[in-house]
Amino acid sequence: MQGYIIDIKSVKDDDLIVSILSENHLFTTYRFYGARHSNINIGYKIDFELESNLKSTIPRLKDVIQLGFEWIFDNEKLYCWQRFIKLFYPHLKDVEEIDIFYFKLLDKLSHQMIKQNPKRAICKNYLKLLEYEGRLHTELNCFLCEKDIKKDISLVRSFMPVHSSCAYSRKFKIKKIRELFNDMTTISFEDEEIDYLWNIILQGL
Repeated sequence: MQGYIIDIKSVKDDDLIVSILSENHLFTTYRFYGARHSNINIGYKIDFELESNLKSTIPRLKDVIQLGFEWIFDNEKLYCWQRFIKLFYPHLKDVEEIDIFYFKLLDKLSHQMIKQNPKRAICKNYLKLLEYEGRLHTELNCFLCEKDIKKDISLVRSFMPVHSSCAYSRKFKIKKIRELFNDMTTISFEDEEIDYLWNIILQGL
């Protein structure tokens, strides 16, 4: 089967607990240390097998093959990818069976990053995640005072819309935010504005 590594924790003797997001499951697996093992890291897409053990409730991760990306040696893209994909672990860690949406989202994003700016591609796919989970607030009511936003809009964690005066944060033209939420495009945003959105995403999915 195939999946994305979204978390790695070291345990005794350099063994690892590896969390893998597959098409329909979030697996927590045990990987024994060994020189013959292929390298693994956060964000890698892998083909793998699981081996059950009566002495442990956690299956053993084995026969791992890394499925590389075209941009794997582009440091900026890899850095952004790993920071984004690492956010999926705290977001999904209490779930075992999940919808295929998340796996397909990462598949699509990894392909889009071949040609697109990584932060812009991630922003657009994050909007799709918010929409899928019913958390994309296109009505533009202020999260803090609950009144309609007519101008001077800001965004806080999870791209929640707020009045700039309520949050004391960066102002955006409301037209840009409507375009962002409704059309899921970042074409009107300057690079520094994308950096601001990117830092919001890093606060947590």
